[in-house]
Amino acid sequence: MAALRSSHRPFISKFNGAKELLRTLLIDKNQSISRKIGTFWRPRFISSQGSLRLVQSKYRITPTGASMENKDLPSDFLRHKKMVPSADPPKVEDINILYQFFDRSSKLVVLTGAGISTESGIPDYRSPNGAYSTGFRPITHQEFIRSNRARRRYWARSYAGWRRFTAAEPGPAHIALASLEKAGRIKFMMTQNVDRLHHRAGSNPLELHGTVYVVACTNCGFSLPRSSFQDQVKALNPKWAEAIESLDYDSRLDKSFGMKQRPDGDIEIDEKFWEEEFHIPNCQKCDGILKPDVVFFGDNVPKGRADRAMEAAKECDAFLVLGSSLMTMSAFRLVRAAHEAGAATAIVNVGVSRADNLIPLKINAKLGEILPRLLSVGSLSVPAV
Repeated sequence: MAALRSSHRPFISKFNGAKELLRTLLIDKNQSISRKIGTFWRPRFISSQGSLRLVQSKYRITPTGASMENKDLPSDFLRHKKMVPSADPPKVEDINILYQFFDRSSKLVVLTGAGISTESGIPDYRSPNGAYSTGFRPITHQEFIRSNRARRRYWARSYAGWRRFTAAEPGPAHIALASLEKAGRIKFMMTQNVDRLHHRAGSNPLELHGTVYVVACTNCGFSLPRSSFQDQVKALNPKWAEAIESLDYDSRLDKSFGMKQRPDGDIEIDEKFWEEEFHIPNCQKCDGILKPDVVFFGDNVPKGRADRAMEAAKECDAFLVLGSSLMTMSAFRLVRAAHEAGAATAIVNVGVSRADNLIPLKINAKLGEILPRLLSVGSLSVPAV
């Protein structure tokens, strides 16, 4: 996590209420922080009505994979790091071509990826402005299983980011797809996303990579809702949880010092605030390791789920990829199988994809701009849900 250091003695006013608790809990180990240069966890420095003030000064900021030294921190810091990749508005020709793709299909399969959720405020990994562009690397399945320290880091960050993650709302593209699905224009839908925004829009896709809304035991398979797991974490770490929940941070990353949202719902937190005194619950049935019910990097899609997705790909007459670079083999193999089976294939995505040389129809457009416009075209004319 980035370190914030000052060459001056910053003045920090007294905390009130929850902010006093936050200071007591999170800065006890660094009582001399106002007297010397140090590394500390930077929550969003509250609103103008809050009691926390920081006298303007020059800082050295060291974000992951980059550096800025002895520069004034601008008020719009990181605003240029847009979450949604830029793209020209869709052309009328592109809308008509996509309409024809839908209209000619009676067994259309749709696969969605992270590009549909970036427009709802959830970051992705691989776009030009994605998490990888800052040097971030997600946890692997192997690391999570073998390292208790890695699990504490993951769950502390994930607990902290959960409120913001669940505040994301389905975007115009999610809603348009749900309308098309209800009108019978989509036979089967699957998603690589773990955020359940499709469900909240009214769809029920196959979740290829699982969902963060369920937590499961890696030993006995027992599962529980994520909300119940959050309650267990809070019970084990009451003061820590209270401090986290009192933070008045918002979803605008440019103003969220040290609280950067990541694609799977976690937030960067300095390790000293979870390394020693943060506790995570084990399975209540067998005392096994609890893990979000998602396919981490280095793991495989469960066989039954993978078989169902492959069956749909081979039996469709058209396969449409929306907002995915198809860099994971679990997704790429599906569109390849559909293509080899003779189905029409197309992709709507901003930027390059692994299948660009395979798929004959590629449209470079934001999904939230092109999909809603299909609802009023020709025989696809359907009411929005």
